[in-house]
Amino acid sequence: MSSLDDFDRELLNEIQQQFPLEAYPYHRLASVLDARSEKVMDRIRALKESGIIRQLSAIFDTRKLGYKSSLVAMEVKPDKLVEVADAISRHPGVSHNYERNHKFNLWFTIAVPPRHSIQDEVNRFSELGGVRATRMLPTLRMFKIGVKLDMSTKNKQEVKPSETKREIRQEPFGGTERDKEFVRELQKDLPVVERPFLQMANNLDTTEEGVFSRLRYYEETGIMRRYAAILRHRDAGFLANGMIVWKVPDDIIENIGERLGAFPQVSHCYQRPAYPDWPYTVFSMIHCRTRDEASQIAKTIQSQIGIEHYNILFSEREFKKSRVEYFV
Repeated sequence: MSSLDDFDRELLNEIQQQFPLEAYPYHRLASVLDARSEKVMDRIRALKESGIIRQLSAIFDTRKLGYKSSLVAMEVKPDKLVEVADAISRHPGVSHNYERNHKFNLWFTIAVPPRHSIQDEVNRFSELGGVRATRMLPTLRMFKIGVKLDMSTKNKQEVKPSETKREIRQEPFGGTERDKEFVRELQKDLPVVERPFLQMANNLDTTEEGVFSRLRYYEETGIMRRYAAILRHRDAGFLANGMIVWKVPDDIIENIGERLGAFPQVSHCYQRPAYPDWPYTVFSMIHCRTRDEASQIAKTIQSQIGIEHYNILFSEREFKKSRVEYFV
C-alpha cells in the first residue's frame, strides 16, 4: 500500500466503477486521467502483479444466471475450525469462506448450477466432525451489491445516504449455449494489451462491437452488474471486513434496506431469514482500513436509520476468496 501513489489510487477508483467498453479502453482511461496509455497499461500490469487487482472482467449476477446461492453460518468447535474450513473451501461453488468473531464462527457463500440442490451440499458440510450448528441464510431480498473501495486518502465520502439505485430492464437470462459461451469468455481476466477485447471477439467468432453489444445488453438487464476491476481488500489496505447485521421489524425491512443501500460505505445489503438464535434480518457489508473506523461508521449509520439492535462481525481469518466460474 505504501508504494501506491496518487495516480495509482485515482486509476484504481476509476476502473472499479466501470471499465471502458470500447476497442481501445486504455486510451480512454489515459484521456480521463490525463496520462499516456503506456503509463496506464504499465500501472495496471504492476497492480495485477502485486496482487492488488484480483481480476478485471465482467461481474455477473449469480441468481440471474440461474444459479442458486446462499450465505451459510456455522458454529464449529474451535479446535476443528481449520479442518472444517479447508474441507468446505475445496468445494468449487464456495467463493468466500471466513472465520468471524461470533459463536457462529465460520461463514461461507456457496453457489450451485441450475438443477443442483444447494441444501444437499450444505447437509454434507454439516456432517463434518466439529460442526455444532448450521444456519442457511439465503438472500430474501437484495438491496445493493457492488464492492468499490475508495482508494483516495483525502476527500473521504461523508457517511450519509447519497447513492441512487440503478434501474435495470427486467428480462430473463436466455441460457442458450451461445449465452454460455459469452459468459465463459467474459468472466476471464482481461489482458493488458492495446486492444484487449479483440482476442475475446476472435474466440467468440464475432466482432469487437458484437462483444460490446452483448455486454451492454447484459448490463441493461442486470445479468451483468458491471465490467470492472475487483481488488483484493487486504492487499489494498482494507483490513477490517465488517458485516453489520441489524434486527429490523418485518414491516420496515424494505425501507431500512433501501436506506442502508444508499450509503456509499455499504457494499452489500440483503434481507436474510432470522432464527431463534440469530434474530438479525438485514445484513450490510463495509470495508475499512481499521476496526475502529468500521465501528464508528456503524454507529454513524445507526444514528441515521434509528435501528437500536445491531452487531458487527469482523473477519478474523480468510480461508478462501475467489470468483465463481459459471458454466465451466
